[in-house]
Amino acid sequence: MSVDLTFGGRRIVRDRALVMAIVNRTPDSFFDRGRTFDPVVALDAVRRAVGDGADVIDVGGVKAGPGDAVDTAEELRRTIPFLEVVRAEFPDVVLSIDTWRAEVGRQAVAAGADLINDTWAGHDPELLDVVVDTRCGFVCSHTGGVVPRTKPHRVEYDDVVASVVADTTRAAESLVARGVPRDGLLIDPTHDFGKNTRHGLEILRRVDELVATGWPVLMAISRKSFLGEMLGGVPVEERQAATIAATAVAARAGAAVFRAHDVLATRQALEVVAGIRGDRQPLRTLRGLA
Repeated sequence: MSVDLTFGGRRIVRDRALVMAIVNRTPDSFFDRGRTFDPVVALDAVRRAVGDGADVIDVGGVKAGPGDAVDTAEELRRTIPFLEVVRAEFPDVVLSIDTWRAEVGRQAVAAGADLINDTWAGHDPELLDVVVDTRCGFVCSHTGGVVPRTKPHRVEYDDVVASVVADTTRAAESLVARGVPRDGLLIDPTHDFGKNTRHGLEILRRVDELVATGWPVLMAISRKSFLGEMLGGVPVEERQAATIAATAVAARAGAAVFRAHDVLATRQALEVVAGIRGDRQPLRTLRGLA
């Protein structure tokens, strides 16, 4: 598999799935609990991620789940100056902004972001206008209509994968029709957003159906709740092995990008899967030859 994508004019060609490193400028993230809220620490995290082989840096300024209110001005304060610093130090890395707000998306692209990662499925319709105006990359997500920063409650689907395919591909095709480059669009089933654990597992079981749409698939499964529940409710800090297992399954089926907290482990898993698929050659082949 050759992953060949263009975000904001930056073309990425790889022989493995891509790694999108998570860097949260929030004091209350579900995993790091504010570890990278300090901009100095956050910049160090970016440096480590790039050194560990991240292809994309995804910067977020608002916790995905319920928590303290964060207005647009505060989200801008947390993200825009930081994006400018990262862009200055890493002029060639692909930068992503994790937001559902149009104003944040617009200013982020002006600050150097190449990709808008909207995990709330176009809740702010003006965000799509930003994508059309700037022709940046965009993630088309699926939430089943859940309002931003709320948890699902007794959500039901006749067929969750069919719903994901219908909503995300419709959004992607609509953007292409408005002039957005096709090779900068991703579709994301958006695990845990508007879904329960059984939905998350079914999506993983049927990733090949998402891949078959022809759209590059982003998997944001790192340390998610559905993995913890599969193991009886283990806490987030104990979900790395489960994450890597799920990552390997989705990568084997052809998913193109993985949003990850653990960049090095994810990259190495993706390289091995690419070798198993026959997309990537081993870096060293001495065993049995010497």
